[in-house]
Amino acid sequence: MKRQRIKTITLRYFALVVLLAAAWQAQADDAKSPYPSMAPLEQYLMDQAAEIAMARSAAPASISGDADVMVLGRKGYETAVKGKNGFVCIVERSWTAGVDDPDFWNPKLRGPICFNRPAVQSYLPLTIRKTELILAGQSKAQMSDSINAAFEKKELPTPESGAMCYMMSKQGYLSDRGGRWHPHLMFFVPLTDAVTWGADLPGSPILAAKDSLDRLTIFMIPLPKWSDGTDEPMNAH
Repeated sequence: MKRQRIKTITLRYFALVVLLAAAWQAQADDAKSPYPSMAPLEQYLMDQAAEIAMARSAAPASISGDADVMVLGRKGYETAVKGKNGFVCIVERSWTAGVDDPDFWNPKLRGPICFNRPAVQSYLPLTIRKTELILAGQSKAQMSDSINAAFEKKELPTPESGAMCYMMSKQGYLSDRGGRWHPHLMFFVPLTDAVTWGADLPGSPILAAKDSLDRLTIFMIPLPKWSDGTDEPMNAH
């Protein structure tokens, strides 16, 4: 009996050491990041007029000019302009990146994006939910758990057929690595293999990214022009 008790205590001690080591490693990894934690909220906020203009720059004026525009407030996104074509334009912030992305807390990130109606109904709610959770003070891990729970409870939808968006803004800043990157379109589908679209193959213009947290695959198609019609050299980045 005594030997069994000692064995149980030893196993519990070992498990505790493993957990502490994992926590220490996570803290060490965060410490290496240039953005280990959330910056003061003011660094993520923008002047409303400037944010509306940036959001509209995500798509050609023929689309964004008649779109709803949402701006970031202290508790989440708020509708600043009502449109009439079913599109919604916003400026995404850094926490829409993957939780392992080094730019997750980067306050410089600005992602002008304009969603079509299917994406408004099935993808935009995910961005809104993430933003509300982060602004409520949740950590990356807590946010991930909350998003997973919301999917399990059917509180968040899966991508609808035809869900897509425009990201054609010159004003965007998507990461410290790629800056504004290229003007491009994105298509949202339930988790699937890149090969179903011929993405990521030699010579294919389509790129793919799987996001297990968001439970979707994003297909991206770079474009040769920005939303204002000016050319973008495809080898610029």
